[in-house]
Amino acid sequence: MTTVLLVDDHPVVREGLRGMLAAEPDLEVVGEANSGVEAVALARSTRPEVVLMDLRMPGMDGVAAITHILAELPATKIIVVTIYETDTDILRAVEAGAAGYLLKDASRSELAHAVRSAARGETVLAPSVVGRLVRHARRPLPTMLSTREIDVLKCVATGMTNAAIGEHLHISQATVKTHLLRAFGKLEVSDRTAAVTTAMAQGLLDE
Repeated sequence: MTTVLLVDDHPVVREGLRGMLAAEPDLEVVGEANSGVEAVALARSTRPEVVLMDLRMPGMDGVAAITHILAELPATKIIVVTIYETDTDILRAVEAGAAGYLLKDASRSELAHAVRSAARGETVLAPSVVGRLVRHARRPLPTMLSTREIDVLKCVATGMTNAAIGEHLHISQATVKTHLLRAFGKLEVSDRTAAVTTAMAQGLLDE
């Protein structure tokens, strides 16, 4: 069972998300918050595996809430679910540590798949969001990634775990982690999602 916290300042949106997830036997909504402040408090008490987070709320916004939650609960996966897909919103969310970014027109199956994928540590990005990141951040790398680092990031982009990557590339999980950490340093990011989106934006995963 994957536990989920819903965060949105509109009750009708929370009700809709809850209804969509209620049909999934392996997903359980453990709380609802109507603000960033309440989201941080509820995350602390319920310790959900996945948070579905709105971006624009009065008081503490979604990005600030993401930062606070991940500071206390780094294993929690946060998916932004919003009607906004501006470059600034997307980049702020990804930089804050969001594991995914979905638009509110996502179907029930897309939402459920995103929650399950995030819980497994995979990156969840709507296609239009990937396109915006690519257009916004395409620029040369100050330090090029090695071929193996690119291979590892390509595997991460498909949602593979470290264990699966190691098996696929015939290397140990420790070696996979080493390649990821080196890539993080070169790309100046701190997590898998940001590494993949930055590498994609710079055209490193095109081939």
